[in-house]
Amino acid sequence: MREELSFEEAQKELEQIVDRLESGRAELDEAIALWQRGEELYRHCRAKLDAAEGKIEELSQRVAEVRPGDEAAQLTGEPPSA
Repeated sequence: MREELSFEEAQKELEQIVDRLESGRAELDEAIALWQRGEELYRHCRAKLDAAEGKIEELSQRVAEVRPGDEAAQLTGEPPSA
């Protein structure tokens, strides 16, 4: 990927590529280039979604492990107060 796009930017560009390809207005060489760019964008979006899913799972697990009285310690990373 040429530059680091946000998920939303990449998704928007990918949607524009799909619209262009579906319209049938792209000539063969342009369609091939659009398809290749679309694959790059898809992989970028998939990686962003996978990373977000991993973060959510990690956070969910941390919340599930919190014991009563230790909530602040678990969330801040500080040892529980005695």
